[in-house]
Amino acid sequence: MAQTFTFELVSPEKVLLSGQAEQVQLPGSEGDMTILPNHAPLISTLRPGVIDVVRSEGRARIFVRQAFAQVEPDRLTVLAEKAYDVSELRGETLSAEISSAERDLAEAKTDEQRLVANQALTALAELRA
Repeated sequence: MAQTFTFELVSPEKVLLSGQAEQVQLPGSEGDMTILPNHAPLISTLRPGVIDVVRSEGRARIFVRQAFAQVEPDRLTVLAEKAYDVSELRGETLSAEISSAERDLAEAKTDEQRLVANQALTALAELRA
């Protein structure tokens, strides 16, 4: 049996995913990160993108828009303002998220805001394809 750690994905409304994970790939703001059991502690902001969770019962893929991660050797907690199961991010919900990212890009006043809006548009376009 593979080693695991506790993974929780939390939004303001509810706990979206909670359980044991073998590994989790995160879209870190400085680049992708793969978290395994006994990972060194860290806190990181996440760029818009897909979190890929490997569990004994299968994979879960979750799109996050604004989030950060706290890693401890036996636990990973992701706090996300917006998160959607990739399998459910279709149709009107996907179109609304793309429109929101386009609006954020048009209203961006700083390079950082433009970067985050572009990252969201890129990640959402990959999901649309």
